[in-house]
Amino acid sequence: MAWKQLEPTGPHVTFGVITFFLLSYALFSLQIRNRLHLSEPPLATVFGIIVGPRGLGMLRPYDWGFGDDIVQEFTRLIAGIQCFAVGLELPQSYFSKKWRDLLVLLGPVMTFGWIICATFVVVLFETDIPTAMIISACLTPTDPVLAASVLSNSQFSTRVPKRIRDLLSAESGCNDGVSFPFLYLGLSILTRTTVAGIVKKWFLITIIYQCALGTILGLAIGYGFNSIFRFSYKREMMGSASYLSFYLLLAVFSLGIASTLGVDDFLVTFFAGVGFSHGGNFPTADARLPIVIDLVLNSTLFVFFGAMIPWASFNKLDAITPGRLIGFLVVVLLFRRIPIVFSMYKLRFLPHVKTSTEALFCGHFGPIGVGALFLAIEARAQLETDTSLPLPSPPDDMPIEKQRTITLVYPIICFVVLGSVFVHGLSTLAISVGGHFARHKGERAPLIGGESEGLHGMVFDSEDDDGEEREEEEEEEELLRNQLFAGT
Repeated sequence: MAWKQLEPTGPHVTFGVITFFLLSYALFSLQIRNRLHLSEPPLATVFGIIVGPRGLGMLRPYDWGFGDDIVQEFTRLIAGIQCFAVGLELPQSYFSKKWRDLLVLLGPVMTFGWIICATFVVVLFETDIPTAMIISACLTPTDPVLAASVLSNSQFSTRVPKRIRDLLSAESGCNDGVSFPFLYLGLSILTRTTVAGIVKKWFLITIIYQCALGTILGLAIGYGFNSIFRFSYKREMMGSASYLSFYLLLAVFSLGIASTLGVDDFLVTFFAGVGFSHGGNFPTADARLPIVIDLVLNSTLFVFFGAMIPWASFNKLDAITPGRLIGFLVVVLLFRRIPIVFSMYKLRFLPHVKTSTEALFCGHFGPIGVGALFLAIEARAQLETDTSLPLPSPPDDMPIEKQRTITLVYPIICFVVLGSVFVHGLSTLAISVGGHFARHKGERAPLIGGESEGLHGMVFDSEDDDGEEREEEEEEEELLRNQLFAGT
């Protein structure tokens, strides 16, 4: 019989389902991004929900053997590559010019968000303080994957000043790695009973070994491979086909070295990208890298996320109810970043944020995504095995406080990520539609998405405008890129 030839195994169905979404999106990507102002993550998540166990049942990752260990490595890979891409695309000498703004975002802003989220966790979910610190730490970083889907490769991104886009991108690339100290402080308090144990676990291992050494290692990898790349490039030893793949391979290589050594994965990959792109004056930026990452890797991850959302955990676990989850999501979105970023702007600690509108945009646009999922599984693994390898389920002989932390952390993080994907992913649509109808009838663009002017209330200075200087720089970059791919 013909039906006996059918082999709808997990991998076979996955190949068809994932590529169907990617092909469908690719066919209409310009219309979706530039006219509808929709990015990949919310669409991919909705598609994952539709084809997942709660929908058509075509995509069943957990039934096919996908465990938290696979999810952990998948999120590690995607976030690491995206951090590398962010570091690769930052302008030359960026840190020497914008270090004050970045330091404020990585210091007071992250710390405030960590404290305020932990407070809401204690109040709403009735947890102890170390558990709240762990859950809050997972929500502290902004996500480079969601940020890249909005801040690049779309018409909307051109309406935001470049200094704001660069600042938010740099923050999202750095703070996934900077969030490790927040996470491990909570873990150290929960698992260590003495002050000496906490200091050893947190300061010596997390701060010195994981973060400081990770930053140095990333820069060393970036600058080292930059020198090798220049040697090969100048002698025409590298084919044009290897150009893009070199970046992806270097990102994964950096991630593999960091994971093997047990240092901060995301700081290593981010600073490897920074070191590589800033190590020599020759064309290293390739506009296709973030496009490939957004379309293939990031979208695939969010399809799987939609299919793997733990819906049952949102209403059946200790202290978790739909009402508490929704309330927590609302207060996180409102109070995690907006008040502190606006305060730092008013106190003039953010010199490159020039208007109240820009401050509110920076405060609002702090998406929570892939990095939070990774940190949640990392927290569970550390509590279960004291390593980065999670178990299929928590051991029965664990202390009750550890068991409760493991039970709460992943469902809460998944719900907040789900909310952030839609709130931040649809923000560009809401802003564009609001601006469209705020104009007088004769001033409106022909269609939603046809707007090309800067957002109202934002300042476009010499480094952000579309004048002759910027056009000349783009023409020079395009000429260099064409020469490279032509083999000259």
